[in-house]
Amino acid sequence: MIRVVKHAALDTGRLKGLTLLLALAAAVCLASLLNGGSGITARQAIAALLGAGDEAARSVMMEVRLPRLLAAFGVGGLLALAGVLLQALFRNPLADPYVLGVSGGAAVGAILAMIAGAAAMGVQSAAVLGALGAVALVYLLARGGGTSRLLLTGVVIASACGSLVSVLLALADSGRLRGMVFWLAGDLGWALSPWSSVLTAVFAAGLALLVARPLNVLSAGEMRARSVGLQIEVWRTALFVACATLTAIAVISAGTVGFVGLITPHAIRLSFRTSDHRLVAPASVVLGGTVLAAADLVARTIASPRQLPVGAIMALVGAPLFIALLRGRGTAGRVI
Repeated sequence: MIRVVKHAALDTGRLKGLTLLLALAAAVCLASLLNGGSGITARQAIAALLGAGDEAARSVMMEVRLPRLLAAFGVGGLLALAGVLLQALFRNPLADPYVLGVSGGAAVGAILAMIAGAAAMGVQSAAVLGALGAVALVYLLARGGGTSRLLLTGVVIASACGSLVSVLLALADSGRLRGMVFWLAGDLGWALSPWSSVLTAVFAAGLALLVARPLNVLSAGEMRARSVGLQIEVWRTALFVACATLTAIAVISAGTVGFVGLITPHAIRLSFRTSDHRLVAPASVVLGGTVLAAADLVARTIASPRQLPVGAIMALVGAPLFIALLRGRGTAGRVI
């Protein structure tokens, strides 16, 4: 009886935590829609969302603020979920989507397309090819060496891609240089179809729930996984490809945005005191979207009418936040 009561209390606590998380997400959404540098009042913004008001306000709300909000939630959710999967795969709390070198490969492909004068769709296609090329290279070089070799190979490829990006920027035409730098710093203005990233994040979170048990087993270690008959190589390959795909979609939508996939899983595990992926995966998607939407709100308003790169805001906020999470982790106990 006592055990049942404890579990009930625990479930109630997690339900309250999820409710607070959803309330935070709703508050950030509302603040993002009602605030900006265009001079539109809150009353005008609400009227525009309801289909009333003047045409200029409707244009700003439906073509700028709402698409950016959707893009932020989609990209943030994708990066957060990729971080969850990578940390389960590597059993390393410092793993995040960019450790694969995916963002570096995408950046190289996109900048090559920009230098060639390609249109937006051409740049995004080149980014996808670059991301998949980096993934294939990492996987081929590290095949058969275990997760540690994958991790180290990803770091090396990411570093090499960063050096190549620097060379390409030095060779680029000065007229295109500002757009390249802005994209590298993270820019939600590149998200031409924000619904695609949102729907992908929701679909991926649903799949993560379906495979939560194998993820829990895999994160417990190879010995535990083999003892229950889990096909480690198959799952390792599947997760590696899934993380690469999620990160590639996020990168082509908003450029290179860091820290979301690193800090979000930590925050969820510490807040809910669990590493169960049935909770961690969907909660991380919601929190990742919320964090990036909040960062985009700051990027749009802090230096209005200028807009700052959202990736730069995430780096400025993410670094001290991650240090705080590490300090909290030392007192809260090991959660991964």
